[in-house]
Amino acid sequence: MPPPYSHIRSVEPEDRPSFRTRRVRGRNRARPSKSRFAHHRLRTAPSQSTRSTKQMRAARLVFIAVGFSVVTWGLVTLDSVPRAVAPETTMAIRVSQSNLVNSLDRPLLMLGVNRSGSEYECASGRGIFDGPISSATVAAMANWGINAVRLPLNEDCWLGINVSPEYSGSRYRTAIESYVARLNSRGLRVILDLHWSAPGTQPAVGQSPMPDADHSVAFWRSVGTTFRRDPGVLFELFNEPHAVTWSCWRSGCEMPGGWKAVGMQSLLQAVRSSGARQPVIVDGLKWANDLTGWISHPLIDPLHQLIAGFHVYPWNTCATPDCWTRQIDSLDKRVPVVTTEVGERDCRANFVLSYLDWAVKNRVSAMVWTWNTNQGCRALIRNYRSGAPSRFGEALRSFIRAHLAQIQMPHA
Repeated sequence: MPPPYSHIRSVEPEDRPSFRTRRVRGRNRARPSKSRFAHHRLRTAPSQSTRSTKQMRAARLVFIAVGFSVVTWGLVTLDSVPRAVAPETTMAIRVSQSNLVNSLDRPLLMLGVNRSGSEYECASGRGIFDGPISSATVAAMANWGINAVRLPLNEDCWLGINVSPEYSGSRYRTAIESYVARLNSRGLRVILDLHWSAPGTQPAVGQSPMPDADHSVAFWRSVGTTFRRDPGVLFELFNEPHAVTWSCWRSGCEMPGGWKAVGMQSLLQAVRSSGARQPVIVDGLKWANDLTGWISHPLIDPLHQLIAGFHVYPWNTCATPDCWTRQIDSLDKRVPVVTTEVGERDCRANFVLSYLDWAVKNRVSAMVWTWNTNQGCRALIRNYRSGAPSRFGEALRSFIRAHLAQIQMPHA
């Protein structure tokens, strides 16, 4: 979904852990001078047994003091140091028939949010992200109870073409890598999505109906290479393909305007050629609201790690529970479904809550649009650092917390 163009950028310093230890009582107490001890030894020489007793008492005190210091240090570091990146055995996710499962082969339901900004800020020359991305802001996301974040990307910004070099190329790629690692460190899986693209020398400043043969293959080969060792990442080949046939969707075609669209099969091969083995999400047609031709135009993945991507808003053609059920039934239980966008714009959340209720019952994962502060009624939050919800966001946060038992968390 294209965001509005009224953006306010802000920068938050990274949270830094503070390390403090307690001083053990009596450890720094002043000692008598040597001459005083010498005079004392001349006056009263203690017996051997007395010296042994005192040495044993001193040893006990040292042992207790050192132990107390270690425990105190351990408590401080546990409270103040951000959690390390989750190991592969806990973040791994894969497709098993029509289910998503974690590293223990337990069914996994992802309920999360979109984090819009990295698809448009760089193309407009304003930065890379819309709003702060500090550790505190990531902690605020995790505190809602979500377990996944969708991160839209810009083809030109990633490849460093057709846009200002100030926020593109290696700077953009490094920023995305760092943010993904920060999200993973809080147990949040990340869906990387090719959101904005453009053929030839045209700058990618909006949504295209299909990925372009000029750059999209190179984009996915590079993204796959960058994240192939990150088990907490999934790849979404293209955001909301539309205005083409299912044959073009699969294999590519000539587009109005004279440019060539590349098909989803070629993009999938680009990901796999990079060595990336993670699940790949492929959106349906009609702005990802139609999955009826997904099975009849099959994509070939040697790893069998494909997911059908679905989007739903109140203004879509398929916007009722009966239609949603028909959509997933058309997949014949061959692949899982992830709704990478669901939202509305009336601030009331009634539509989103009805969809999420249906999705949880049908084991369909969903990412709500959007974790931003400046998108009107579509904004889930009022403050990035605290995660204070908007009216719309309050309803979503309550829903997620009420369904935590039904969400298989990464460490389960």
